[in-house]
Amino acid sequence: MKFVMPEVVTSQFHLRPGDKVADFGAGRGFFLEPLAAAVGSDGEVILCEIQKPLVELLSEQVRLKNYSNIKPAWCDLEEVNGIPIQTHTLDVGIMVNTLFQIEDRDTALKEILRTVRPGGKFFVIDWTESIPGLGPTPDHLVPQADCVALFEGAGCVLEREFPAGDHHYGVAFRTV
Repeated sequence: MKFVMPEVVTSQFHLRPGDKVADFGAGRGFFLEPLAAAVGSDGEVILCEIQKPLVELLSEQVRLKNYSNIKPAWCDLEEVNGIPIQTHTLDVGIMVNTLFQIEDRDTALKEILRTVRPGGKFFVIDWTESIPGLGPTPDHLVPQADCVALFEGAGCVLEREFPAGDHHYGVAFRTV
């Protein structure tokens, strides 16, 4: 079984040095290192997380590894202005294994997409199936077609699909 491999998947984001990126639902920082390397010292990575203990853990990782281009931030994706990022300032947003956890998807998408500049990119990776003990239960899965419909309904344009592991789908959107 091949699961999401951050180093491999991050190559699908086509990040450039200097990009400003947010990882919405950063968890324990699975993508922290490849994102930081991809945007370089002139870029910025904002790790958005709602669980305060995980924000503290991320802050400690950033401090220990002396990253100057990474900023952990407490965010509530399901609240208007719950993300402390200015409007239209991100070049790229990513969401990995998070969409299935969001209850108020309409509010969350409006709030998340508010932060991405027009013409910016947004990448979603989520589960294609329920595996006992891992990921979502069957009733919480968000099929790829539903994900695409949600983002298109929020004003994004589907650009492409990309490989994200044996049990995940990956989709790339452009904001308008």
